Amino acid sequence: MTFTIKQEKLFKETPQKIYQALIDSAQFSQVTGGAPTEISSESGGAFSLFGGMIYGRNIELISNVRMVQAWRAGNWEEGVYSIVKIELKEKGEETLLELTHTGFPEGQGEHLSTGWEENYWGPLKKYLEK
Repeated sequence: MTFTIKQEKLFKETPQKIYQALIDSAQFSQVTGGAPTEISSESGGAFSLFGGMIYGRNIELISNVRMVQAWRAGNWEEGVYSIVKIELKEKGEETLLELTHTGFPEGQGEHLSTGWEENYWGPLKKYLEK
């Protein structure tokens, strides 16, 4: 059975600034209040977020447009990965961010959905408003 989270967020910022905040280790660490972060900006490269609580590999990176990642939480069973796709669409002076998160373990949907809001989108909005 496949589980999916879909979220859309509108930011008053360019796709370039949002993409950089999500793919640059130093910026993402600032977004998350200093949490240890390592992100490769290359397709196939690894990432580790929140001090290793989230990690995986970049499957596809199209600068300022799309990120697709094999993504997992550190407490999932070994070898279990989900797929995260983030697309950025310019809408005038704003950017629509579309998240699709699929294939995560059963029973994780509500926790992950809340986590995206609290650990990614809220802090990202605050960071971009600086």
